[in-house]
Amino acid sequence: MLWTRTTKLIVAPIYLILISNGLINSLYFYLDAGAQRCFIEDLPLDTIVNGKYKGEEYDNTKHIYHVNPQLGVQITVTEVETQEKIVNTRGIPEGKFTFTSHGAGEHQICLRTNYTGGWFSTPQVKMHLDITVGESRLDQDYEKEHVQDLAGRVKELNNRLQDIRREQQFQREREIQFRDLSEKTNHRAVWWSLVQIVVLFYMCVWQLRHLRGFFESKKLR
Repeated sequence: MLWTRTTKLIVAPIYLILISNGLINSLYFYLDAGAQRCFIEDLPLDTIVNGKYKGEEYDNTKHIYHVNPQLGVQITVTEVETQEKIVNTRGIPEGKFTFTSHGAGEHQICLRTNYTGGWFSTPQVKMHLDITVGESRLDQDYEKEHVQDLAGRVKELNNRLQDIRREQQFQREREIQFRDLSEKTNHRAVWWSLVQIVVLFYMCVWQLRHLRGFFESKKLR
């Protein structure tokens, strides 16, 4: 859960909009120049957090908020239990930051405005902040292993499919060979039958001529 802790008393009213959709916290608040506001975020171990911020300075003449390039934003992230600073950087009026929780527990996210426009200028700043809490590395590792397992299964199925295709190709080749052999065998059988018929025909003719000659010789006697 997200809650605020101020390190400097601010007279100006604070307007907060919180949109909770599981892993996203969006809000905006008002700061004076040089003021700081902190938030506590309870995070699991090895969790990636992405932050997006934008500071808008109030223009008293135009009565609007606009981004002033001279406005800087100091961002610090501290692990509450160990007081270890995970992030300590000064950014531009609009930017992003990312960190990974080193331990499970509360983490303090602080934003401070650093104005370089002059000593006597203390404009009011409207700060927008979006915090996205990503998945932990353990979940990412699990998903990676799951994806690798699925990839391995897909590869195994592809190998089996290749084996089936090779077997089908082998069967087709054997069918072609068997068909060619059958055609050759049938062709030889037909020719052999024709040869037998021709031989039988000539034998019949020879026997008839032989018998005819035999009877003619007997008749002459």
